[in-house]
Amino acid sequence: MHIQSTRFGEHEVPENLVLSFEEGIPGFPEEKSFAFLGFHPESPFAYLQSTKDPDLTFLIVDPFSFFKDYGFELDDVVARNIGYKDDSALAIFNIVSVPLSFEEMTANLVAPVVVNWDTRKSVQVVLQESAYTTRHRLFPFGLPKSPKKEGKD
Repeated sequence: MHIQSTRFGEHEVPENLVLSFEEGIPGFPEEKSFAFLGFHPESPFAYLQSTKDPDLTFLIVDPFSFFKDYGFELDDVVARNIGYKDDSALAIFNIVSVPLSFEEMTANLVAPVVVNWDTRKSVQVVLQESAYTTRHRLFPFGLPKSPKKEGKD
């Protein structure tokens, strides 16, 4: 699929990376199709780029890279709507807010994005009665330090 993005320019995205959000995303109910654009295989970050609106891009993160104990139960109705089966290839992501300083980045753990890679159906779930917040800091102790290369100070 050919998409336009103000952030990334023109992009050809394979169909298996185009995700359907049948109910849209909260706050963007008319946006029902997003391209998944990864950084590189080892990165926990990726983008969701609207296939219709070149100005609408969300930075997302694999929460388990930062929050090892993160978890929630997927409602049966939601699971059915995205075609979930016991052997489905599910992925969980959270939308990230990036203020002026990267070390202040936060993830919205209250509203995870659930992707069924087998059906390419996705949904952003708003968890009810959750201990999570919309602003969990990804780097509460500052940005990770790069390892020093030998022979360099």
